[in-house]
Amino acid sequence: MRPILLQGHERSLTQIKFNNEGDLLFSCSKDHIINVWFSHNGERLGTYDGHNGTVWTIDVDSQSKYLISGSADNTLRLWSVSTGKCLFTWEFPTAVKRVHFSDDDEQVVCITEQRMGHQGAIRVFKINRDGDGTNQSPDPLHMFHPIGSKATVCAFSYTPNIIITGHESGKVALFDVSTGNEILNNERAHMDVVTDMQLSVDASYFITSSKDKTARLHDTKTLKVLKTFPTETPLNSAALSPTRPYVLLGGGQEAMQVTTTSLRQGKFETRFWHKVFEEEVGRVKGHFGPINTIAVHPAGTCYASGGEDGFVRVHHFDDTYYRAKPYGDLEIDD
Repeated sequence: MRPILLQGHERSLTQIKFNNEGDLLFSCSKDHIINVWFSHNGERLGTYDGHNGTVWTIDVDSQSKYLISGSADNTLRLWSVSTGKCLFTWEFPTAVKRVHFSDDDEQVVCITEQRMGHQGAIRVFKINRDGDGTNQSPDPLHMFHPIGSKATVCAFSYTPNIIITGHESGKVALFDVSTGNEILNNERAHMDVVTDMQLSVDASYFITSSKDKTARLHDTKTLKVLKTFPTETPLNSAALSPTRPYVLLGGGQEAMQVTTTSLRQGKFETRFWHKVFEEEVGRVKGHFGPINTIAVHPAGTCYASGGEDGFVRVHHFDDTYYRAKPYGDLEIDD
């Protein structure tokens, strides 16, 4: 697999996202810029300029009409995907660490950081899709402060008004956004910070990665841990292949400690694990630093990884990937 190298950022990547069709890839980094690329050839389509702090997080709606971004400049911004214009800006007392669109594109959830005497908060905004998108309500539809360990990642579940959160202590929880109540939690989901969370296609289960060197599959309804994928390096991101029984994990030692170890020991590879058998099936090398974020094409034809080195690498899978029999001689009908 010869990767397509995307050079559009000067600092380390924070998140990458494919749109629903998979023809566009969005990337954001610590250099304040959001880029959008054509995923099939790596050509840069444009940039979204306006933030003046690290852009921590992005998400794109299912119609590729709006992009939402959260940044260390304490703002949440709504962009027009096609024109690159910033349509609306919400301002907060602290940085926005995670954003996520609901399935119907009507709502956006965001996590703001606990800093300087301000509590960490989870807010849900209703997105007005009428007109040109500039007429948005500045006030959140729902807002609450999770008690205890601060939330690091969040996503809407398949049940209306229920969001899934991952926390600094390693717990995962379900919250009812209309009341702010914690409905269910698994305190021991991980032993350290939850660094990433990605849902399956039907949102019935999700994967989390953590600094405790494991990634785990959880049942969305019960939060039960279904599978565990242990590695020997802190993980920053985990993604699910939509068409094959694989999970992709990325991480690596902290940048500070990397100088003392060789590349091989830094463990900067994307690891492929079998989702069912919990066995590692392959690794893809390439980055010169920890992998911060991984995304898989919605059709499962390629994946992209963003690293501490400022590069995004897009790998289109070879024929051998499709010919491999992940369940042995068993034929699974799609």
